[in-house]
Amino acid sequence: MKNNWKQLVALGLTMILALSVPVSAMAEEKPAASAPQAAGTADLAPSARSAILMDADSGTIIFEKNSHAKLPPASITKVMTMLLIMEAIDQGRIKLTDKVPTSEYAASMGGSQIFLEPGEQMTVDEMLKGIAMASGNDASVAMAEKIAGTESAFVDMMNKRAEELGLKNTHFANCNGLPAADHYSSAHDIAVMSRELLKHSEITKYTGMYQDYLRKTSEKPFWLVNTNKLVRFYTGADGLKTGFTSEAKFCLTATAHRDNLRVIAVVMGEPNTKTRNAEVSQMLDYSFAQYMNHTIFKKGDAMGTVKVEKGMLPEIPLTAKHSYSVLLKKGSSVKDIRYELRIDPLKAPVKINAPIGKLIVLQGDQVLTEFAVDSPVTVDRAGWWTLFKRSMGSLFG
Repeated sequence: MKNNWKQLVALGLTMILALSVPVSAMAEEKPAASAPQAAGTADLAPSARSAILMDADSGTIIFEKNSHAKLPPASITKVMTMLLIMEAIDQGRIKLTDKVPTSEYAASMGGSQIFLEPGEQMTVDEMLKGIAMASGNDASVAMAEKIAGTESAFVDMMNKRAEELGLKNTHFANCNGLPAADHYSSAHDIAVMSRELLKHSEITKYTGMYQDYLRKTSEKPFWLVNTNKLVRFYTGADGLKTGFTSEAKFCLTATAHRDNLRVIAVVMGEPNTKTRNAEVSQMLDYSFAQYMNHTIFKKGDAMGTVKVEKGMLPEIPLTAKHSYSVLLKKGSSVKDIRYELRIDPLKAPVKINAPIGKLIVLQGDQVLTEFAVDSPVTVDRAGWWTLFKRSMGSLFG
């Protein structure tokens, strides 16, 4: 019996190491090398202090200009605020129907706002509209207090999440982007956090809406008009966030989707809204004219299973919660594109989001991109009786 048990464990480890399946839905992607750039791409955003153009699926950089410079992000800060809101919803900590009270402090915010009164309550759904469309500083603070108790505690969460995403040139001092010391980001980092936000596909319901109302049935309805005019005037645009302060100038992280390609364009320090929108449109036009995506897995695809030694769950099912693809120049051959999963031997306990390996997409012997793979669930260690019954079932089943 003892020898049989050792053989079973060895067989399980061999199967894990030999497994070849796609990434889990909880994966954090490692951006691929920059895509080949055609002549003239250096002029895509001539007026911006900093800019970047990125494929949303693979993280491949199509174009960049001074993209790692630390600059004030203004209201683009709210991309991280919205990301933490969406993650709190996914984790079941809050619901879209939850009522969110407005503190005196939240109501005191200046700048862009939805004019919340102290004590006024709105749902999470309504607050998200106010943040995404009207860039409400007051709504951002109200949501920060709802999730973390205080804005300060929420800002700690923002900085921790930035560290988890590998953002080297980002530090937050508040949740709304109002001018503050030690509050900065970069075009590259904003593109990465925008890409993470877009994994929550429902966010574009808010960022892509051009106009709507708050307090519609009240005596004082408030008309919302999206500060990002591209969602109305650029085909396929459905987000994400504008920003302006006298220090930051005009900033924008925009996303658009056509056919099978979604891209993210970020500009910082533009002189005015007309130039900002024109240069972002030019960046988007370039990407859709020059590039295509080759899909590895679509959202919802079953991607296989990963075995867990001595786990309460003997294996982890993997399902794509968003698209996984590689960026190619239009007209490129897709022949010989393949993928490999290099996964570590898994032994319980395994925590949710713990790194378990990586997916490598290749064409021939050339690596096109890599995706880090994290566990989509927590797997506790099974008790001895469960393991005994499992081994008996394997022997006599």
